[in-house]
Amino acid sequence: MNLPLFIARRIYSDQGDKRKVSRPAIRIATVGVAIGLMVMIVTVCVVLGFKHTIRDKVAGFGGHIQVQNLMRYNEIDPYTICADDSMMQVFGQQQGVRHVQRYTITQGLLKTDDDFLGVMFKGVGQEFDKRFLQQNIVDGEIPAFSDSTSRYQLLMSKMIADKLHLAVGDKVYAYFMGEEDVKTRRYTVAGIYQTNMTRFDENLCFTDLYAANRLNGWDEGHCTGIEVAVDNLDRLDVTAEAFVDHVNRTDDGHGNQMITQTIYELYPNIFTWLELLDINVWIILVLMVFVAGFTMISGLLIIILERTQMIGILKALGTRNKTVRHVFLWFSVFIIGKGMLWGNILGIGIVLLQQHTGLVRLDPQVYYVSQAPMELNIPLILLLNVATLLICVFVLIAPSYLVSRIQPAKSMRYE
Repeated sequence: MNLPLFIARRIYSDQGDKRKVSRPAIRIATVGVAIGLMVMIVTVCVVLGFKHTIRDKVAGFGGHIQVQNLMRYNEIDPYTICADDSMMQVFGQQQGVRHVQRYTITQGLLKTDDDFLGVMFKGVGQEFDKRFLQQNIVDGEIPAFSDSTSRYQLLMSKMIADKLHLAVGDKVYAYFMGEEDVKTRRYTVAGIYQTNMTRFDENLCFTDLYAANRLNGWDEGHCTGIEVAVDNLDRLDVTAEAFVDHVNRTDDGHGNQMITQTIYELYPNIFTWLELLDINVWIILVLMVFVAGFTMISGLLIIILERTQMIGILKALGTRNKTVRHVFLWFSVFIIGKGMLWGNILGIGIVLLQQHTGLVRLDPQVYYVSQAPMELNIPLILLLNVATLLICVFVLIAPSYLVSRIQPAKSMRYE
C-alpha cells in the first residue's frame, strides 16, 4: 500500500469542520490553477489560430514558394520566365509539392463614370487553385480562367468594388499604359471576394492569364512566375532547399535564369510581426504558472499548519519526514488535478464557443480577420497540462520541508 497516497486521499475527502481555514485555502488554490490553465489554453489557441490564419491567407495569394526571373530583383522591368508544360510537370513532381500554377502581373487603371482606381491585374490559367478564394467569395462566382482565350471577366475585392461602386454583373473599363499607346479593355465583374488582407484586397484583381500576357505583349508560354504550394508547411524549408538546389540560377530554356523565394522571404514584415506574438505567449504562460504556483504554495502552507497535530502524531508513530512530505505533495496533486480539470473545461469550452459563434469580433483593418481565430491543438494542450502539473508540484517541494521542523512533543499541544 502507498501510505502517503492513502493518507492524502483521506485528508482530501474529509470535509470535516466547515470553519477550517484550509477549506477556503483549498478553493482559492484550485481556482488559481483553473484560471491559470484556462488563460494559457485560450492564449495558445488564439495565437496559433491567428498565425495560421494569416499565413494561409498570404499563401492563398502567392503560394508557399515562388519561382521568378532572377532579373526581376535587379531591375524594375517586367522580366519573364518560360513556363511550358514540361517545366510545370517537373515542378509538380518534386517531393513535397502539392500544386503548381502560373501567373502574370500587369498594372492598369479601372475607371467608372464617377471614379477611377489604379490596380494590379493578376492573370491566372486553368490550373489556378480556387479553393482559397472560394472560401472568401461574398458575391458572384470565380470565373473559369484560361491561358488560351479570354472572356474579359474580372474577380475583384470588396474593397475595390466599394470604392468604385461596382457590383456583380457591372461593366467597367480598364486602361493599360504601354510604351507607345494606351490599351483599353471592357471587363465584366464576375465575382467579389473579401479576405480582409488590406495589403492585397486594396489593389488586386484576377483575370485570365491569356489576357494579362497579351496586355504585356508577351509570347505564349511566358509568365511573371510560378507559384508552388507544398503539402506540409512544417517541411517548407526542406522543399524550398530542394528548389534552391535544382532551380536557382538555372536556365528556363529561353536564356532566363530563375530564382526561388518562400512566402517568409517575400513578406518578411508580416511574418516578423507574427513571430513577435510568441514573446507575448511566453510572458502570459510564465505569469499564469507563477499565479498558479503562488496560490498552491500559500494553500499548502496553510494546510500544513492546520494539520500540525496530525503531523506530530504520524512522527510519534515513527513516520519519517520524507513520508509525511509525500502525503502533502499527493494532497497538492489532488488540488492541482481538480483545478486543471476545471481549467481544461473552461479553456476548451471558450475555444469551441468562439469557433462556432465568433462572439469576439476584431477590426479587420488592423488584425486582418473579422473575428478572433482559435485553433484547438490537443497535443499542445496536453503538453500545457503536463507542464503545469510538473511545475506546480516542483515549486511545492521546498515548502513541504516545513514538516521536518515540526516536533512531535510540541505539536501535541498545538492549537
